Amino acid sequence: MQRAAGARTGWGAALELGRVPQRDALDVASPNRARMSNYLLGGKDHYGADREACQRLLEVVPSARVVAVAAHQFLLRVTSHLAREYGVCQFVVFGVGLPTAVGVHQVAQSIDARARVVYADDDPLALVHCRALWEDWRRTVVQRAGPLEAGDLLLGPEVRRVIDMRLPVAVTFVSALHSVSGHVAAARMLEGVASLLPPGSFLVASHLVSEEARVRRRAEAVLQQAVGGPGGHAWARSEVASLFGSLRLLTPGLVDVSRWRPGSDRVDAAGSSAWSEYGAVAVVG
Repeated sequence: MQRAAGARTGWGAALELGRVPQRDALDVASPNRARMSNYLLGGKDHYGADREACQRLLEVVPSARVVAVAAHQFLLRVTSHLAREYGVCQFVVFGVGLPTAVGVHQVAQSIDARARVVYADDDPLALVHCRALWEDWRRTVVQRAGPLEAGDLLLGPEVRRVIDMRLPVAVTFVSALHSVSGHVAAARMLEGVASLLPPGSFLVASHLVSEEARVRRRAEAVLQQAVGGPGGHAWARSEVASLFGSLRLLTPGLVDVSRWRPGSDRVDAAGSSAWSEYGAVAVVG
């Protein structure tokens, strides 16, 4: 039986199996991006350093929590829509982070029991949690890869064992492009991914947006200080739009993710010009 998301038992079990480097297990004094996201989403796998970093971010952008929740709901909503309306039963999810109460594989497999999901992340902490709680090696697998390694991952044997690249695939980069240095490089990467996918596939991407330069600088400083390096950039809406090139977007196009076909999971408030997440779903082929 799968344990509840965020349970410490998954982490403990992984440690007992020796699947986590000791330095990752013990580094609770410094913030971790995956744990910070978990805190913003209302999870339980975070420590004082993560909470303090999130509080500094919330002082700059009070909507950071609602935007993080909206992005996660967008991912699940897109999964449900593509599975129900287009019969997609293969998903590759980049930037999975720590397990949440409901994951892509649970949504997809509740619609089609044959659905297969590959989760990818380059954070060792996220990987060990997901492997302990979600991986079954039949329909749900977890691989180490960041967005810039997406092409190699899609061509690799572990993914090909689970995903039939002759059939439509949905590849998602929801809140996952922070490690890519700029929208031009991200657009080039997504173009390469699209070229590997069969017709009828979908490419999903979203990114933080801030149209206010002062807020953007302050928030980026907090995030970069927290994780000890680059990342955490917010882009202009036009820069997010450029990610999709000439690909056709499903209605409603590029929007605040809380407004992408909202249903019963509608969040209380969307983002603002100061801080929001914009995303879209593109059709490949």
